[in-house]
Amino acid sequence: MATAAPSTSLERTYRYLRIGIAGTVVAIFVAIAQAATTYGWLTSVSDYFYTPARDVFVGALIAVSLALFALSGRGAERALLDAAALFAPLIALVPTTLAPGAVPGVEVPCTGRCFPPAYEADVANGVIVYLVLGALVFLVALLLGALGQVSLRAVWPSLLIAVVVLAITALTWAFARDAFLQQAHFIATTAFFALFAAVAVRNAFPRQGPPPAPVFRVLYTAIAVGLALALVAYIVLLPQSSTSGVPIVLIVEAIALALFLAFWVVQGIEKWSDPDPSIIAG
Repeated sequence: MATAAPSTSLERTYRYLRIGIAGTVVAIFVAIAQAATTYGWLTSVSDYFYTPARDVFVGALIAVSLALFALSGRGAERALLDAAALFAPLIALVPTTLAPGAVPGVEVPCTGRCFPPAYEADVANGVIVYLVLGALVFLVALLLGALGQVSLRAVWPSLLIAVVVLAITALTWAFARDAFLQQAHFIATTAFFALFAAVAVRNAFPRQGPPPAPVFRVLYTAIAVGLALALVAYIVLLPQSSTSGVPIVLIVEAIALALFLAFWVVQGIEKWSDPDPSIIAG
């Protein structure tokens, strides 16, 4: 009986990264389920930042960011995943706004949704670290390009996106902090899932390499459509979430996370034995 060819180190690395990203979603779900036994079902997934689920929530998103940089592949997918990797830490480090009474024990000095002032020092620490590390990664990329280790022609879209995101983050933090605290989490979350809807479309209809099998094309398309619908629902329903008795935003965010997990499961299966297991093969 024929045996499968031994996997290469590159194949195993990509396999484990995809499995690991899917595992971060499971970790977030488990942390939320455990916190819900004490705090109940809150308005949104992001509200659990203000519960003991915070450590898992933040750690999982930071891990996702690192894995996305490692998996970013080439071409348009590289730029899309690198951009998503830039937004994931902002989702983690800048918590969502809250309505009064949304999370037991967290004081909110407004009648609508606003940022709890007690957490501003935590955000300040995280944003400064984010900006410093982002600048260092950018400089390292330029250095590697100057040394001929990285093709700047290939990565310039990612570098441009990084400059724009880091500059906007730094400027709004410095000169429009209240607006940053009020909107950064919402904008980063919206951008992250919009980028992943685009990634799913690109995987369904790649411009390079062989097309996916019909079953994978259908699955990628379904994931993209599902993420787009979830994103629209999130944008429309979040402002009304403080007045609704049903945690509809929590449900929508859970669906988006499940689709994010599904993407990595589908791609992991599709490219499990791919000799070039990056986002676009060949």
